[in-house]
Amino acid sequence: MTPQNQPANPDRWCFAPIATSTAGPGLDRGTLLRAAKWTPGEVISVSFLQGDPPLQDKVRNVALEWTAPGMANLTLEFRKDTTHTDIRIAFIQGAGSWSYVGTTCRRIPFPNPTMNYGWLNSSSSDAEIRRVVLHEFGHALGLVHEHQHPEGCMKWDYNKVIEELSGPPNNWDIEAIVHNVFQAYAADETNFTQPDPKSIMMYSLPASWTLDGFSVPLNSELSPTDKQFIQKQYP
Repeated sequence: MTPQNQPANPDRWCFAPIATSTAGPGLDRGTLLRAAKWTPGEVISVSFLQGDPPLQDKVRNVALEWTAPGMANLTLEFRKDTTHTDIRIAFIQGAGSWSYVGTTCRRIPFPNPTMNYGWLNSSSSDAEIRRVVLHEFGHALGLVHEHQHPEGCMKWDYNKVIEELSGPPNNWDIEAIVHNVFQAYAADETNFTQPDPKSIMMYSLPASWTLDGFSVPLNSELSPTDKQFIQKQYP
């Protein structure tokens, strides 16, 4: 069931591009894409291309929760002396919130961003910043959307989903909708556990999108499975 008090933007969806070339952003829990996995112990450099310093600080503090003690054995090294980094963060308003998945960010030519926060700004609430940043940095560490889990078995109302996502504010074409919503990842290309509807990587799904009334609220915290899974993937 959907909670009565949701953030003001339940219709703003993340897409997770997976770089297969040096092209700009295309469209594309615990489900981790094996081909995009970092090496445990690796240092991942991060920089901001835009954003006010206070907003940058909030993003950085939230992102570091993924690599806190007992979490992923990775280091997110936020750098101010250069923007020639693995992850490059922009705040291009109206361009959606998204992140390239895992190591595919290294295929994106400088100075293009590899992560964008299309509706976050200095006026955004701490709760909204937290929800969006945890989700996008999950992608940056190699996680894909939970509803695309190999065993997800979602019973979509295809026409309803297409109708809503093809209109504003998303304006996705059919290819983007299929790639980001309907297409499940194959078991042989992912590491995964049982589907976790409480995962930070799960879309907020209205009951009108499914034939059986299944719905998911806007998750804003790392679930116990998120924490256990990321630690297992990066010991």
